Amino acid sequence: MYLAVVLLTMLVLPLASTVAELTVAGGAPLMVAGRWFVVWGIGARLLSAGVSQMVRPQFTAGMLGIEDPRAQIVVRELGFANTAMGVVGFLALPVPAFAVPGAVAGAIFLGLAGMGHVFNAERSRKEIIAMVSDLGLALLLALYLVVRTL
Repeated sequence: MYLAVVLLTMLVLPLASTVAELTVAGGAPLMVAGRWFVVWGIGARLLSAGVSQMVRPQFTAGMLGIEDPRAQIVVRELGFANTAMGVVGFLALPVPAFAVPGAVAGAIFLGLAGMGHVFNAERSRKEIIAMVSDLGLALLLALYLVVRTL
């Protein structure tokens, strides 16, 4: 289930939305794609992760191999941050100007989170999925931001 959600929000839905928008409305392909990766990869993914972390913090703690119930306090706080970034990402849908702040925050957060997973030698399967998807989207968002400035 986790892999399916990651693949949908980080690859399938952004690409499908990009193709649909370009087909219907046209536009600069990289700009359209960047916005959709912000909407789905930051908006949908981080908002859903944030809500999950606030409602059931033990899931994320367990994914990281932390059994101490006191860790749930920190995971819930992470959920607040993910929710905030997710809302900014979703706002890029009705207000395209939100794509840049969503991409900046998302690239920094996911890049750092991905690097954190890299240095954990005892990664679970879910943590490997998180690491690869975090680093992949961070790089894609960084590329989007660079292309926007050219």
